[in-house]
Amino acid sequence: MVSARAPDLVRRPEPRIAVLVPCYNEEAAIGKVVRDFRAALPGATIYVYDNNSRDATADRAREAGAVVRCEGRQGKGNVVRRMFADIEADVYILVDGDDTYDAPAAPALIDRLIEDELDIVSGQREHTAVAAYRPGHVMGNRLLTGLTGLMFGIRLHDMLSGYRVMSRRFVKSFPSAAAGFGIETELAVHAVRMKLPMAEVPTHYKERPAGSASKLNTVRDGLRILSTIVGLMRRERPLIFFGSIFLFFALFSFAIGIPVVIEYFQTGLVPRLPTAVLVTGMMVLAFLSLFTGLILDTVTRGRWEMKRLRYLAIPGPQDLRRP
Repeated sequence: MVSARAPDLVRRPEPRIAVLVPCYNEEAAIGKVVRDFRAALPGATIYVYDNNSRDATADRAREAGAVVRCEGRQGKGNVVRRMFADIEADVYILVDGDDTYDAPAAPALIDRLIEDELDIVSGQREHTAVAAYRPGHVMGNRLLTGLTGLMFGIRLHDMLSGYRVMSRRFVKSFPSAAAGFGIETELAVHAVRMKLPMAEVPTHYKERPAGSASKLNTVRDGLRILSTIVGLMRRERPLIFFGSIFLFFALFSFAIGIPVVIEYFQTGLVPRLPTAVLVTGMMVLAFLSLFTGLILDTVTRGRWEMKRLRYLAIPGPQDLRRP
């Protein structure tokens, strides 16, 4: 006879939750960030990775109850890559240490991840004060999000949000290469290219506390993110990338070569020999680019299949649902 308490014996344990906070010179904000997430998620472990801060960021985080570690290679991408490799959990929350994101929203984001069996839930920033989200950052975010959406089919409103909840199988199958703020772009592109279930949830975004300064430079970091997008395009969609180069060289060679060809058929002569040589060289480059794209596209498909198999080998969020 089965005991009436048998269902309790198969009850799944609570998921292990890790809050990942990459930090650089956030002495004024990190203590409150740690305390807020401890209050919102009492069972979670909060990890603060100090990235060569010149202030007391590590001390303030430790005093607030976080597990503090260090990453010597400068750049947010380097820190996130180290966190993903070192930390074992079932659910990961990645958040900036500047106290601009809404910690009380974390339980709802986790519930959405588990109940809908998603791999990544992004917090779409809705600023509560004009100073919280500078106009330059808003415009840059919209341009880069729109460009990435056009190239990769991403359907997000805030691709560069620093507030994300992720499943274990997403984190442990994520092959990051970015060193700096391009990590947010890589996260979004990887999720889309792997066809992973994802969602975006509006969350409050507030102004930095007094004494805290943004490390983001609109122009410099915008160009770096743009460079990351171009690099991802070359790596993840080589046929389109090199096909565009083929199209450029082919059209240019046609434009300057047609008069030479017409003149040859009319007179039987090629008086503009340098132009003819240039046209030939550019057409050769065009077809070299096309064949490069075709070969790399085949290689990319093989890499995609290997990444997909690695992803499928890791337990997903459906295993965390309560019976």
